[in-house]
Amino acid sequence: GDVCGKALLTPVAIAAGRHLSHRLFNGEAGRRLNYENIPTVVFSHPPIGTIGLTQAEAEAQYGADNIKIFQSKFTNMFYSMTTRKPKTYMKLICVLPEERIVGLHVLGLGADEMLQGFAVAVVAGATKKQFDSTVAIHPTSAEEFVTMSWGLSI
Repeated sequence: GDVCGKALLTPVAIAAGRHLSHRLFNGEAGRRLNYENIPTVVFSHPPIGTIGLTQAEAEAQYGADNIKIFQSKFTNMFYSMTTRKPKTYMKLICVLPEERIVGLHVLGLGADEMLQGFAVAVVAGATKKQFDSTVAIHPTSAEEFVTMSWGLSI
């Protein structure tokens, strides 16, 4: 992953190699890796997961009036019976008018595991309405992404 010139991650190099293999050996001439939405996790304590644009990048690309931010801060249920109460932070960055999700960010317990599934949705062009129409799995932190409301300031 350190030699491909962008997104210097081993899974990116593997994916790029697979695409190259398909071009060379399967006759799929147009197959190329899209470097636009690569999910990334920092395996810290707590872990941090991100895919897509930051708020600043979205504002620069689409204009501040053309994006809508959804965010949440809460204590993960894992810590409900403990004296230590670390927070989980989540943020969705959507482009108006359809509220297409162009950025998804999470800091907290389970962020590393959550991100893979949500990355598929972001790459597929999911909208906030599609997230809202998804039945939440309770009790999980991930359910917050499909139930969060607009404009919560943290």
